[in-house]
Amino acid sequence: MASTTAGAPMRGSRFKMLAQRLEVRMLALALVIGFCLSLLSPYFLTHSNIFNMLDQSVVIGIVAVGMTFVILTGGIDLSVGSVAGLTGIILGLSLQHMPIVPAIAVAVLAGGGIGLVSGLLINLFGLAAFVVTLGVMAIGRSLAYILSGQTAISDIPEGMQDIVYTNILGVPSNILFLITLYIVAWAYLTYTKGGRTIYAVGSNKEAARAAGLNTLFYSVLPYVLSGALSAVAVTFSISQLLSADPLMGNAMELDAIAAVVIGGASLYGGRGSMIGTLIGVFIMVMIRNGLNLMGVSPFWQGSAIGTIIILALLVERLVSSRASR
Repeated sequence: MASTTAGAPMRGSRFKMLAQRLEVRMLALALVIGFCLSLLSPYFLTHSNIFNMLDQSVVIGIVAVGMTFVILTGGIDLSVGSVAGLTGIILGLSLQHMPIVPAIAVAVLAGGGIGLVSGLLINLFGLAAFVVTLGVMAIGRSLAYILSGQTAISDIPEGMQDIVYTNILGVPSNILFLITLYIVAWAYLTYTKGGRTIYAVGSNKEAARAAGLNTLFYSVLPYVLSGALSAVAVTFSISQLLSADPLMGNAMELDAIAAVVIGGASLYGGRGSMIGTLIGVFIMVMIRNGLNLMGVSPFWQGSAIGTIIILALLVERLVSSRASR
């Protein structure tokens, strides 16, 4: 009898601790949004639309992984959209002279190289991340127009579509890639010294340096990953459209940052998770998809999405403050 009585408070304590986890609260918010949208549109929870939403999550989801690493260190990367556009053009031009796999490698290396330059300027020379990545954003978009001749590159080999439309156990390869990427990123941040160092850099960089951690390497690495993953993301877009446009990735940075922040990451660094980011991506995609199904004008969708994002963050801040008290 005593053990039963003691077990009840223990279960209640575990439930309270679980409810206080940010990822759990954001998952609950995602389920509420999904439930409301299913009531507003009978097509929302159909099999085809669910796979459609998963497909829509791939590009922004890949970019959000790199953005999560950057934000965890207390940085910001405003250049991911223009890097995607520039590396997309580099991929399109490379495909005219080499096979698919080497061409993709060139684009990904170019994206990582751009991220390396940004990371070194920010962490080696002490420049502000906002200013550096804003400048890289302008340069990247400009170079995308110059290299493409202000036109889309449309002679993309049809074999590129295999990257997206190959099914493995009935699941499209691009969705499986997204899931695998998040598992690997989550495992890295959770179980490796590098992941713990990234959190330490974002929490207190000087303390991390005093503890003997390689703060420079782990401050630059997230920008390299962000640039490389921007190139990977645009590769999937090009594979679907068989076209590389210099406008690709326009405003992508806003969606990526919003997804990461909605997922619970702090813009001051040191707090966030891949699970939260993935939930944030799904919330963003669900909202956009639901508004399209309800026939909401694209001109109003930005206002609706922005309002929902602000309200979600406000509610989360109030709940977090109450939980901490």
